[in-house]
Amino acid sequence: MRLSIIIPVLDEERAIGGAVEDLSSIEPHEIIVVDGGSTDRTAEIVRAGPGRLATSSRGRAAQMNEGARHATGELLLFLHADTTLPATARLDLEGCMTDPDCVGGRFDIRLDSTRPLLRVVGRMISLRSRLTRVATGDQAIFVRRAVFERLRGFPEIPIMEDVAFCRALKRQGRIACLRSRVVSSARRWEQHGPVRTILLMWALKLLYLAGVQPATLKRLYSEAR
Repeated sequence: MRLSIIIPVLDEERAIGGAVEDLSSIEPHEIIVVDGGSTDRTAEIVRAGPGRLATSSRGRAAQMNEGARHATGELLLFLHADTTLPATARLDLEGCMTDPDCVGGRFDIRLDSTRPLLRVVGRMISLRSRLTRVATGDQAIFVRRAVFERLRGFPEIPIMEDVAFCRALKRQGRIACLRSRVVSSARRWEQHGPVRTILLMWALKLLYLAGVQPATLKRLYSEAR
């Protein structure tokens, strides 16, 4: 199964070069980096490396959908620039996708911090998504291309596009909750404080599930930060 890795970016010159280079070890069919209008050297760095550069309007959902339109693989994996896949990722993906009932899935997650509380946060994110079969974008969501197209991609909303997509995806078939862990940057948690960030993210998810419009949630998220 050909694997297409899609990375949405915005001003990620410090991370994107290493992120793309690290993916060579799992030998994906292609790496597509979708720039949403960076004003730094992000695009220049991508052009100089093994990844393909695409552009779109700003917004993670729009950028991921644009990357999927350029992709030619049967399996799409959406990766944040500050998230690293485990060394076993290729074998893990091939193993779970041999089941024809499996439509996609996600990885467990560890935050790259030595702070005990943030180690617990990673475990709790993994447990929550294992129980609900709903992942966040930093867990490297993957999906069969045919299923992605049937769902018409990520809903192009300003926030919670990952939650909305996963809720739709789990109605299509079995979701693989891989126990191998991606390592994601803890910079957001460190910058704004772990407890404050936890409370904010839970509040946003609960408000979304209660029917609050994503545009309103985006404003609350921006103001809280």
